[in-house]
Amino acid sequence: MAYALDSIDTKILDMLQNNSNRTTKSIAEALGMTTSPVFERIKKLEKEGYIKKYVAVLDNKKIGLKLTVFIGITLQGHTRSYLEKFVKEINNFPEIIECHRVSGNFDYLLKLVVEDIEAYETFIISKLTLLPYLGNVQSLITLSTGKETNEIDLSRV
Repeated sequence: MAYALDSIDTKILDMLQNNSNRTTKSIAEALGMTTSPVFERIKKLEKEGYIKKYVAVLDNKKIGLKLTVFIGITLQGHTRSYLEKFVKEINNFPEIIECHRVSGNFDYLLKLVVEDIEAYETFIISKLTLLPYLGNVQSLITLSTGKETNEIDLSRV
């Protein structure tokens, strides 16, 4: 039987996704609980896979990655072998921070962050276009970002 979230679990998840560095003690205080049951709940949420990992969200521009590009990819074939090979290769490219298999005009949508347009051109020429099973590649260069978050509004689920 799957673990069912209750309202306390949801509040814990909300707090952690807003600040994964928050202490168990501060979460317990916010919930009016002691630390032991909150600690146990967090461990259970991790064990059950609700919490996949804890990360620091970096400012791309401050670390020198000023260009974000979304790339729509169409493969030449759609066999399981093509799809698996493509994903395996894409995982070797540190510039790609997201890879999604999608419906519609593309097979995959990639999110790439690089220093500038020259670095993007180098990536395309020296890495991406060397994949033998690529069909079509369409790039969308981000001019500005209106919203970017990893937080899920848990009141919707």
